[in-house]
Amino acid sequence: MAAGDCALIGRWRIVQSDLWGPDDLDLLGPAMIAFNDRGHGEITVGALTASLRLEYARTTVFFRWHGADDMTEVTGEGSAELQDDGTIEIELTYHDGDDTILKAVREPTSSTAC
Repeated sequence: MAAGDCALIGRWRIVQSDLWGPDDLDLLGPAMIAFNDRGHGEITVGALTASLRLEYARTTVFFRWHGADDMTEVTGEGSAELQDDGTIEIELTYHDGDDTILKAVREPTSSTAC
C-alpha cells in the first residue's frame, strides 16, 4: 500500500509501556516514534534509539528496526496500529530479547495528512 493512504504518518509521543515505568520512558529525551512517507521512521524510548524501515497499511504500519539500547547494538521488528480513541498501540519486539506494548498519542504539531 502507498504511504499516502496511511493514517499514521507523523510523529507520536509514547506515553505508556507494559515493560517500562513512566520514569524510564524518557531516559534519552521525550519517548517518541515517527513515520514518514518515504519508508523510514525512528523511535526513541527508554535507552533505545533506532531507525525504522516501514511497510504501510491504511491504519497500521509494520516495521523492522535497527539501533542501540544502552550502547548495545539491537534489532527487531514491530507494528503500530491506530486505535478507536485516536492513539496507536505499538508492538515492539527485540530479536532474542523482550517484547513490549507501547501506547502513543499524536503530537499536536504533527500533520494528520498523508
